[in-house]
Amino acid sequence: MAQADTTTTGNLGVVVGVRGSVVDVRFPDEMPRIHGRLTVADGDITMEVVSHLDQHTTRCIAVTPTRGLYRGAPVIDEGKPLQVPVGKKLLGRVLNTLGETIDGGPPIEGAQMRAIRNEPVPLIQRSTSSEILETGIKAIDVLTPLERGGKAGLFGGAGVGKTVLITELINNMLEQHQGYSIFCGIGERCREAEELYRDLQDAGVLDKTVLVFGQMDEAPGARQRVGHAALTMAEYFRDDAKQDVLLLIDNIFRFIQAGQEVAGLLGNIPSRVGYQSTLGTELAELEERISSTQSGAITSIQAVYVPADDFTDPAAVHTFGHLSATIVLSRKRAAQGLYPAIDPLQSASAMLTPQIVGRRHYTVAQEIRSTLAHYEELKDIIAMLGLDELSKADRATVYRARRLERFLTQPFFTTEQFTGHDGRLVTLEDALVGCERIMSDEFADYPESALYMIGGVAEAVEKMAEGDIEAGGER
Repeated sequence: MAQADTTTTGNLGVVVGVRGSVVDVRFPDEMPRIHGRLTVADGDITMEVVSHLDQHTTRCIAVTPTRGLYRGAPVIDEGKPLQVPVGKKLLGRVLNTLGETIDGGPPIEGAQMRAIRNEPVPLIQRSTSSEILETGIKAIDVLTPLERGGKAGLFGGAGVGKTVLITELINNMLEQHQGYSIFCGIGERCREAEELYRDLQDAGVLDKTVLVFGQMDEAPGARQRVGHAALTMAEYFRDDAKQDVLLLIDNIFRFIQAGQEVAGLLGNIPSRVGYQSTLGTELAELEERISSTQSGAITSIQAVYVPADDFTDPAAVHTFGHLSATIVLSRKRAAQGLYPAIDPLQSASAMLTPQIVGRRHYTVAQEIRSTLAHYEELKDIIAMLGLDELSKADRATVYRARRLERFLTQPFFTTEQFTGHDGRLVTLEDALVGCERIMSDEFADYPESALYMIGGVAEAVEKMAEGDIEAGGER
């Protein structure tokens, strides 16, 4: 300790216990504040205070690896919370939980620093109007419209297309709306982070995006706090720059999982299915900071991994409560090649009311749901007896539903190299017109494949006029 005193200043403590990422530090003079930042004097280890065990001992969670930490190591109380840089200097950069660059470029200098933990905007300062945010993706804009300043969840198991849909949303939102995107990777694989960086770079939108990662190989403390760090950066663009921000989180379940790991390390008694007893509180502290004000909005789209495709899992249930739209990705639809694999019957949006989207949009969406629901009911009969045993009206419903299913597929810009289809950005008006024309049986003579992986229905008409498609099938 004497040697540390000669080289450091400030409130000093000493490590008295290490258990994984949990570190107990004794401060003989003055106790640091809860959520205060501590650093090990002779190492590169950063911790955050989470509790006071007694009048001299604090319990901390490390946000960096604790390799090499030992009892008796000197610790400095920095007298401030964990902070990250904010501002336009971050655009095009890749950062970690502490706001340090991890893209191989120079460190960010001269940026304003802000604490990662902030209170939500007071209700009196929030915007009370409901506005729709167009994404250019037919299945979302027609059936599950997103709210500007709201929260939408992408629910689905592994491998159904959550990350692909998020990268397409980044591309489309920057094409259509002025503003910035912040991608927050919680528990991301390093490979996925690197691929996303290159995709954004190739798409030419990297200079309008900030990427923040708490990767899978990092300490649970870092993964649990990276969401708060990204939100602090987003709040700067909303409150100071007065601009709209698209905050994409992949994956919010990893945030809950990191909290579960931290709770286990702290020795807290688990709750239902082994989750931490503070699951609801921790999630609310993050989600309630996402809101719109009179000057700008943070619109969040969050991928939600559903363990074993079980939507009654506490992690999925608690996340549902914060969302204004839920987009459910179906493994069955993905297996059929219907991408994006959005399940129109399980997905829902609080914005889909006549007062918000208008009577025409609401009516079209309800007719689509009704048609697809009826088709779902008829599938068992078709499997047992065949299509010919259905009544004429039911057969018409089946043909209509199958064309709607294929029209709601869409080629993505971010998957052009895999599918061979050029990406499409479809306006809400074009999507509604296409659905209305299919519902009125204008395309009854067209093969189903004519409506598969296109933008507007005008593409199918052009193919028919050019002779690429025949009424009885494809050439």
